[in-house]
Amino acid sequence: MNILLVDDDANLRKSIRLGLEAMGHRVVEAPDSQQAVAELGHHLFDVAFLDLRLARETGLDVLPILLRAAPGLDVILITAYATIQTAVEAMRRGAFDYLPKPFTPDELRAVLERVAKLRRLKLRADDLEDQIRAVLPEADLQTVEPSMQRALDMAFKAAPSEATVLLRGESGTGKGVVARAIHVRSPRAAAPFVTVSCPSLSAELLESELFGHVRGAFTGAIQDTIGKLTAAEGGTLFLDEIGELPLALQPKLLRLLQEKKFERVGDTRTKTCDVRIISATNRNLEAAVAAGTFREDLMYRLNVIEVAIPALRERRRDILPLARHLLQFFTRHGSRPISDFTEEAQAAITNYSWPGNVREMRNAIERGVILGSGEKIGLADLPLQVGAPAASGTHVPGDAVTLDALEAEHIRRILATSPTFDDAATLLGIDASTLYRKRKRYGL
Repeated sequence: MNILLVDDDANLRKSIRLGLEAMGHRVVEAPDSQQAVAELGHHLFDVAFLDLRLARETGLDVLPILLRAAPGLDVILITAYATIQTAVEAMRRGAFDYLPKPFTPDELRAVLERVAKLRRLKLRADDLEDQIRAVLPEADLQTVEPSMQRALDMAFKAAPSEATVLLRGESGTGKGVVARAIHVRSPRAAAPFVTVSCPSLSAELLESELFGHVRGAFTGAIQDTIGKLTAAEGGTLFLDEIGELPLALQPKLLRLLQEKKFERVGDTRTKTCDVRIISATNRNLEAAVAAGTFREDLMYRLNVIEVAIPALRERRRDILPLARHLLQFFTRHGSRPISDFTEEAQAAITNYSWPGNVREMRNAIERGVILGSGEKIGLADLPLQVGAPAASGTHVPGDAVTLDALEAEHIRRILATSPTFDDAATLLGIDASTLYRKRKRYGL
């Protein structure tokens, strides 16, 4: 590594430099902050060792100066006057670690190995993000429709604030994409964006996933788990389909919003957290409040800023550009070039009501790229319902319709007429997690 050593004691600097160079590192010395900043302006450093007590300044005051000059720098404070209070303050101001004098070469080596390990993990995380971007369609938030533009303007105006945001809209309209866009435009962009899908688990498992649990809290809890709330520390927690949150968990979420406090399952110790909450729902929360399945005070806490995402059928001028955007993505990762859609396919795509919204369109375009054989995707390459003459855009039962298509249409109708997600699952004779998987599979 390239290491900057900031200490006013020339003999100590020489001793530490020789030890670091013996380990294979490159070291530059500086007696004060002025020289240190000058070196940071000329060279790229991985780590800085900073003495707590310099001749005319303190390391705690110099620390933010170094971090401003080199934001990616890992600073390790060294001192013979180590106290817990000083260590805590150093970490609060951005220090990577704290090394009390006198320290051995092994201790020096250990702290640098921790730096190297975390840097490797960060590189690995960046690489994984690149891989994910390579296999998932890029989020396209460009629009010419006034309703969608108004929604995005409101979302982006709210992004720099700490206000909770409630995204409303049908399933598949891209609420998750908008939530992530808010996070990216917020001061928390460098911290995690963590998603919790509220209808995917039972109430007990969802509580554990959200808040974490301690060993022995329930059968199978063989070790402590931090939960997604702690994983999102400093960042954004996205609660997808918040309208399906079990009633038993709603008071705990309300307390979290009000006090920033919670307990892990099976733990009596209260923890605090620093997260921003963004939630999304395709349900009418006011109707759920009236039915007694959703707390009114929680709804108001979540709904500080409401953003309504229009359905795709309400964004007619966006439909074909979005389809072409998805076509370019899937063609780029396919084995043969496809230039466009045929005129017949374009008309069908534009006229179809897209009840599954952007998610359904994504699946339809991917299918067309896989099954198409010409230079353009034709009507025969698209799912049957896209070209069906029914004005509603739904499947018409008949010999040519697959069982999957019939099941998808039946589930869509049950979801549309059921007051809650659990009611829909009960009516279908399956559990909520199975219904959730089927809905994801069919793009409903």
